[in-house]
Amino acid sequence: MKKVLIIIVVLIAVVSLVLSLTRSVPMGERVALITVRGVILESRDVIEELKKYSNDSTVKAIVIRVDSPGGAVAPSQEIYEEIKKIKAKKKIVVSMGSVAASGGYYISAPADKIVANPGTLTGSIGVIMEIPNFEGLMDKIGVKTEVVKSGRHKDIASVFRTMSPEERGILQEVLDDVHEQFISAVAQGRKMEVRHIRRLADGRIFTGRTAREAGLVDELGNLQDAIKLAGKLSGIKGEPEVVEKKEKFSFLDIISGNLPKELARIKEGITGISVKYMLTP
Repeated sequence: MKKVLIIIVVLIAVVSLVLSLTRSVPMGERVALITVRGVILESRDVIEELKKYSNDSTVKAIVIRVDSPGGAVAPSQEIYEEIKKIKAKKKIVVSMGSVAASGGYYISAPADKIVANPGTLTGSIGVIMEIPNFEGLMDKIGVKTEVVKSGRHKDIASVFRTMSPEERGILQEVLDDVHEQFISAVAQGRKMEVRHIRRLADGRIFTGRTAREAGLVDELGNLQDAIKLAGKLSGIKGEPEVVEKKEKFSFLDIISGNLPKELARIKEGITGISVKYMLTP
């Protein structure tokens, strides 16, 4: 047991030393990589990363890897606005993965450059609201809902009854307004005329190749191409060094060898220990 405790203390000391050495090593000019994956339901984490790298003097450009089918309107708009602010300080390049549609395209639009794979699915510039209707089922099973409300439209879009024409008109106005916001945001971000974007904004999807032809994408390429482009736009000479968000790790990770990839930059000769690491997603 005593030997185990000694090994634990030594491992902790070694990791602390390596992390200290990592922080003291000049990082040079770097490109930050931020990943937006899955449905966009909140914006806080992405915005925090954007702010962090915008204030880091060693980071000269930011690449945002978007692999998202879309999501909620508000968080997409918040990320869009934050990217616009940071563009005044640093170059931002979007790299599209398998899908960067709807809200995924919304947050991509303000970037300095958008790079997509030829087969990327993107576009889908539109807004949708789907409301299930259980009225028929409720009638069959003999269940009835009683509603007490303070306003005529307080239960608009209730799933327990059929929507009235007036209610449908109200919701359509809401969606039309958000759609116009989407169109204006894309036109502003892409520096294109609103009328041109409106012709493309009927909810259709594009491949990366057809999106480039339509002006929604700048170049075709993969993530590495986007990183190189970001380095070039920001004046970095040679291959850019990429920095990503650090993964939190525990003592169990230390024992198993699943350490942050920053430790891999330190040569084995510094500590005399072979260090394994996992790439962050």
